[in-house]
Amino acid sequence: MEIKRRAEEIALIYSGLQKEICQKLEQADGKAEFTEERWEKEIGYGITCAIRNGAAIEKGGVNLSFVKGQFTAQMERLLGEKANNYIATGISSIMHPVNPHLPIIHTNVRFFSLDNGVQWFGGGIDLTPHYIDVTEAGNFHRQLKQICDQYSPVFYPRFKKWADDYFYIPHRNETRGVGGIFFDRLKPGEEISFEQLLAFTKDLALAYAEIYSNIVREKRSKPFSAEQKAWQELRRGRYAEFNLVYDRGTKFGFESNGNAESILISLPPTSAWEYKHQVKQDSAEQETLRLLKKDIDWINL
Repeated sequence: MEIKRRAEEIALIYSGLQKEICQKLEQADGKAEFTEERWEKEIGYGITCAIRNGAAIEKGGVNLSFVKGQFTAQMERLLGEKANNYIATGISSIMHPVNPHLPIIHTNVRFFSLDNGVQWFGGGIDLTPHYIDVTEAGNFHRQLKQICDQYSPVFYPRFKKWADDYFYIPHRNETRGVGGIFFDRLKPGEEISFEQLLAFTKDLALAYAEIYSNIVREKRSKPFSAEQKAWQELRRGRYAEFNLVYDRGTKFGFESNGNAESILISLPPTSAWEYKHQVKQDSAEQETLRLLKKDIDWINL
């Protein structure tokens, strides 16, 4: 009962964060508003907040979930733990912009608890530009480092490397974007308490909305061409490839019999694939592809 009560308390905290994120992003967009839908299944419940056809945000979602059930053999393989039952709660959000000069942004913060007593937090934030802006990437990573450094000096370098390795498309030999931070199975112990880890995930969730709101306000009116819009569609295709083929959250959602519509809200509204697409020499597109690599020090580039 204690495990369930703690998870329920965290779900309530995350529900409040979900509302704050939606409010901030609505203000930044200035046109569209989030719709809210609650779903319930045998495994638990969720609240899906969706936004579409905005002035800046073409499609986005901010999802809350609270699920529990049997810890299956497939979950053991995905998560590397052994148990009989689990409880999990978290927020997941992705924004796909109208303007190709605006990046895609994603965050996830989550709490996971097993009936064997093991508990952990996971999450992170990552940025996927259609056109990489080195200054923007540096500012983004600098803000994440500032948050990480409040809790541990090892968090940012460790979680930045983790994001580089996780948000990677092996069959393309390229990263999904400019990375960010990613962490999983972060357990309370002597070096950091349960309360500090919860506060860390709260800080990240609020920073996500603030970071993206600032980027939207700065770049939403930047003009773009039909050619640049076509490039955005191709990069969206890469995003879809990663989410459907490699993303563990997508796989866990389906394995746990979660709400399919909420899981797939992460996909872009439209996307494209072109056979052997070639970019122009010395173009912004070519420069973006050149920078889709692991281990770039964006802060000091």
